[in-house]
Amino acid sequence: MPVTHNRPAAVACALLAAVLLPPLAALPQASAHASGARAATTLDATTSKAVWIDRDTVAWNGVAGAASTQLLYSRDGSLTTSSTGTDVHRIRLEKTTLTDAQKARFPHLKDHTAWTVDPRDRGRVREAVKGQLVVSQRAANGAVLAATGVQIAGVLDDLYPGATKAHLGPVFHGGRPTLSVWAPTAQSVSLELDGSLKRMRRDDATGVWSVTGPASWKGKPYRYVVKVWAPSVREVVTNKVTDPYSVALTANSERSLVVDLDDKALAPAGWRELRKPKAVPLRDAQIQELHIRDFSVADKTVPRKDRGTYLAFTDIGGDGSRHLRKLAKAGTSYVHLLPAFDITGVPERKADQAVPDCDLASFPADSERQQECVGKVAGKDAYNWGYDPFHYTVPEGSYATDPDGVARTVEFRRMVQALNRDGLRVVMDVVYNHTAASGQAATSVLDRIVPGYYQRLLADGSVANSTCCANTATENAMMGKLVVDSVVTWAKQYKVDGFRFDLMGHHPKANILAVRKALDALTLKKDGVDGRKIILYGEGWNFGEVADDARFVQATQKNMAGTGVATFSDRARDAVRGGTPFDADPGVQGFASGLYTDPNTSPANGTKEEQRARLLHYQDLIKVGLTGNLAKYRFTDTGGNEVSGAQVDYNGAPAGYADAPGDALAYVDAHDNESLFDALAYKLPKGTSAGDRARMQVVAMATAALSQGPALSQAGSDLLRSKSLDRNSFDSGDWFNALHWDCADGNGFGRGLPPAADNQSKWDYARPLLTTVKVGCPQITGTSAAYRDLLKIRTTEKAFSLATTTEVQDHLSFPLSGKDETPGVITMKLGDLVIVFNATPEQQQQHIDALTGTPYTLHPIQATGSDDTVKSASYTAGSGTFTVPARTVAVFTR
Repeated sequence: MPVTHNRPAAVACALLAAVLLPPLAALPQASAHASGARAATTLDATTSKAVWIDRDTVAWNGVAGAASTQLLYSRDGSLTTSSTGTDVHRIRLEKTTLTDAQKARFPHLKDHTAWTVDPRDRGRVREAVKGQLVVSQRAANGAVLAATGVQIAGVLDDLYPGATKAHLGPVFHGGRPTLSVWAPTAQSVSLELDGSLKRMRRDDATGVWSVTGPASWKGKPYRYVVKVWAPSVREVVTNKVTDPYSVALTANSERSLVVDLDDKALAPAGWRELRKPKAVPLRDAQIQELHIRDFSVADKTVPRKDRGTYLAFTDIGGDGSRHLRKLAKAGTSYVHLLPAFDITGVPERKADQAVPDCDLASFPADSERQQECVGKVAGKDAYNWGYDPFHYTVPEGSYATDPDGVARTVEFRRMVQALNRDGLRVVMDVVYNHTAASGQAATSVLDRIVPGYYQRLLADGSVANSTCCANTATENAMMGKLVVDSVVTWAKQYKVDGFRFDLMGHHPKANILAVRKALDALTLKKDGVDGRKIILYGEGWNFGEVADDARFVQATQKNMAGTGVATFSDRARDAVRGGTPFDADPGVQGFASGLYTDPNTSPANGTKEEQRARLLHYQDLIKVGLTGNLAKYRFTDTGGNEVSGAQVDYNGAPAGYADAPGDALAYVDAHDNESLFDALAYKLPKGTSAGDRARMQVVAMATAALSQGPALSQAGSDLLRSKSLDRNSFDSGDWFNALHWDCADGNGFGRGLPPAADNQSKWDYARPLLTTVKVGCPQITGTSAAYRDLLKIRTTEKAFSLATTTEVQDHLSFPLSGKDETPGVITMKLGDLVIVFNATPEQQQQHIDALTGTPYTLHPIQATGSDDTVKSASYTAGSGTFTVPARTVAVFTR
């Protein structure tokens, strides 16, 4: 199945090879006629192909015919010049086979040769992992036949299982702080504080170094000074590095701070007594995805000093806050904040943040100049989505009024308070699947403390970067622990109500379930929060080096079904919009963009017959989505066949994968890929009126909002939000990203050609649209009002909150599905409701013989609502006929 996400290149992530073996010129090499004559190709000085999986076993495919195999280690890196130096030691290895348990733990190594550590040398293992490591094979004459570096994550997990119970970072007891860091391979660790070094004590059982100081350390900046073998530079280095378990930082993350998050001084007034909006089950969650800076940076009703900050949410008179309260009143239950932890991509001090040196508003709507000006300061301005983690458990400083110290802690808490006050619970977007950098890079924290452990390594020892950056190895015990500990801290100390896991499919399922278990253990009495009410969802995409459970059972769509953790469903999204986010021609149409019923001129859509067939298949995909993406739900498809959700095809994969409503999260747009308005701009015929564009926006959003299970919408989509056709605005600045709450400011469309890096191939499609597509206040405000009406229906009618597949099967049906189904129209019966989705440009009549004589009327919320068009929808009981205007979703009730 193709990858169905668009991973933003949030930072320029370089793939840092883990070069574990320096040149071996000084080692005697076998001649071409020696035993195992492959020597010339197996003395690889740039790889680490051997994997030390536990204290007794190394997995490595060496060469045939070797007389001996050994693991060499050097505390000071003597292997750079000789294999017989004074600090080079040997651990003898004997050939064996991997056990079934080892193959289960490391499935990607199941075909590797196994080597067991000689019992006489097992006492050397803990010492060996503190230095340079090489596995080599020799001929009978002593010549080296093969050699490679060694990956050590597995053996560290085996040697230090007790470390997972350790309390890391700053912990206060009786006012005195203890600072602890896990660094099992370090040769020494000191604490740098007050301009001097404090000696730290190593616990040999756990590999944790710690030091306890006086109460006067509180608030002081600190770093760890770690002496460790660094394979990326092939030498022993002394790194001055911040704490991976930091809870507070100085500006630009230069130092960690000794801070107690339980300090009353850090609690805003009313924090401990905070009353949250009523929790709703995950299956009922209606979510607005929102970037903190986008929310207010262009909002003139917010005081200038607060724009783009956490505190903007506390300005109750701001247009953004007023709009969020409207959505909350209509039924939105959560605001999902894009990453708000400490990141690398933005200078945190406002004085250091660059701004475009252009009058951006002066250029034409289809000009290249806007993106050129924005691009010149990208990476140096105040904008980034935030998928470039630096410190996982500290609020980002650029959103604080003062990034230097604990203001960010207090202001983040005030933001949560304000959103809760407005009737909204808070979801935090978390990115534990990669780090911004690895190796010895300045923004690499984890890998400079335990090199080669926290990052996932490929077969040759290089760092995997399938997620865009340096992937983390969340399958390793201490990286998994970091994920759990960090999430629990956000839940307890910041009262976050939910977590969205970025690229969750790169996590083991077991890791996400460990998070769920830890949250479930939190109680109001003990922890100040009810962890059972915290929701979890994420991107369950299946790709990269972990694809198809290659290394562990992944937290993917199919694997997370039935766990209570939801995954984004791309099935209905693609059917509603048309095509995929990666089509070369953005004009490929779908259900809500005119496929077959209102065709554009794109040849990519195919013939009229092909369009009709594809549209009908899209309707089946959307029906599966409306059930909550249930695998076992049965219905008649548009071919007239009785099928289950799992039997409907989605690019070669089952469309339905959920066990129950709540397993799949419905959406038609998010921060990734073009916003919904922009996608429709590309796909609807160029002459489509502003009013019809607005109506199709509502039709598209309704397919997610009126489904079983949770739904997410990108903030501003109800206001026809545009990013001027930018498909990847992670670093496109405020100009392309800012939300415009006041319709008089427009919707963001026509602000120039989108940035070339990710959009230039589509510029020829974009140019004629940017100067001709127009919408105004009637369309913007009308779309929002119509969407809020649908939200009210969705969240007040119990029929949208079915809990099991059986309940959905019993109460939800598609009575007109089959060979005679109307292309462009889906009719759904749900309990006492009938919902008609008419995506066509004509009025449609839907006859349901079984309902003849049964009285139905337009739902009172729509009958008295803001959309005059839907008010003309009608029902004739004598014939069981529902009449629905063009481009309209109408809900009827008995």
